[in-house]
Amino acid sequence: MTIAPDPVDLAARLIACKSVTPSDDGAMNIMAEALEAAGFTVHLLTKGQAPDGPVTNLIAFRGKGHPHLAYAGHSDVVPAGQGWSSDPFTPTIKDGYLVGRGAVDMKSSVAAFIAAASRYTEHKGTLSFLITGDEEGPATFGTPAIIEWLNERSIKPDYCLVGEPTSMEVLGDTIKNGRRGSVNMWIDVPGIQGHVAYPDRAQNPIPVLARIISDLESWLLDEGDQWFQPSNLEVTAIESDNKATNVIPSLAKAQLNIRFNALHKGAELVDSLKKRVAAIEPKAKVKFAISGEAFVTEKGVLTEKVSAAITKNTGRTPSLSTSGGTSDARFLTKLCPVIEFGLVNATMHKVDEKASVEDIQQLSRIDEDIIKSFLG
Repeated sequence: MTIAPDPVDLAARLIACKSVTPSDDGAMNIMAEALEAAGFTVHLLTKGQAPDGPVTNLIAFRGKGHPHLAYAGHSDVVPAGQGWSSDPFTPTIKDGYLVGRGAVDMKSSVAAFIAAASRYTEHKGTLSFLITGDEEGPATFGTPAIIEWLNERSIKPDYCLVGEPTSMEVLGDTIKNGRRGSVNMWIDVPGIQGHVAYPDRAQNPIPVLARIISDLESWLLDEGDQWFQPSNLEVTAIESDNKATNVIPSLAKAQLNIRFNALHKGAELVDSLKKRVAAIEPKAKVKFAISGEAFVTEKGVLTEKVSAAITKNTGRTPSLSTSGGTSDARFLTKLCPVIEFGLVNATMHKVDEKASVEDIQQLSRIDEDIIKSFLG
């Protein structure tokens, strides 16, 4: 009989791996070993080349048939940065918290679900793990590669739980049942370089870009709906190709991002923005990158069972939210209904990132009840 790992100990072992995207540093092997000991068949999938790769992903299955519950997460982390009170990759327990890069986002969550699956081994249907090493980066060789692998084998989960840190103040107060979409855009406005003392011989692109930005700032995208706040456009950078004080530049650039709700599609927003820009300056060029579409998972079996497990263990009734940034749920929603639930997110990506030891243990108990509710 295999002894289930302690989720805090397993989380600490994962934190000790310097798995800054796209590096793995042994994290996948630690998870694979724990899952194989719990009866899972594990596949390690390595994709891509530098600079965005290679990326190692883990896909694991136990059982067969339906219902099929998938747990999705990631083992990669953002760079540690400066100013930590201890080595960010030397896990430390201090004042009841596990401290280290990835403690919240999201190695402790992965460890909690692995421990839960190791305790609850006799179940019907299929339990699977979809763990990527490329969530914090461009995601080119991460979850999309996992989905491609599943599609090639006609494997389709019925439900998916993503273990992102969704709790706001206390464990269990929030479930994410959707996410806004995101599109980045770059606007280049050409001009004619010249001496500032002879403006009639030049064409300054900066005032033109300013008019474009003013127009975009006045653009009311929508007023939101029952699940989403209003979509918002933010200008994130402005620059020209000139550093001299007496030269009119030949090019002015703006960078912006739109976080949009399910009332829009990314391509439609790009087309609308291009038309607004062209109406002011036909020679301007617009480049774009859609990093994800908005989605929402309506109330149903998935939200109800996860909420019930949270309430049983915490006494709290979680709220459903679509706030925050994007996650890999934007890819997984193409497979099946998906929601996100995990630890308190107050310190994710911060210096001295930390997760409550008690919360990690409680999350693992919640996870076990989630597995039971779907596959018991």
